[in-house]
Amino acid sequence: MIAPHRTRGAVMPFITVKQLAGRTVEQRAEIARELTETYVRITGVSPAAVTVVIEEVALENWAAGGETYAAKRAAG
Repeated sequence: MIAPHRTRGAVMPFITVKQLAGRTVEQRAEIARELTETYVRITGVSPAAVTVVIEEVALENWAAGGETYAAKRAAG
């Protein structure tokens, strides 16, 4: 989801990523870097204006089809 927010009158992009927990610090950093670079390339805004938040959700707190991902993983 990309939603703009304002700082000192300027509209700034705020990119939120929700994903299952388990990615490394390095992977999360690369995700933030790549999203920022892509947004900058497409829109021409300054990289400093782009905010990326990565929210990791525990497998037991995320479900699809009525079953948590923790249960799906345990079932194999």
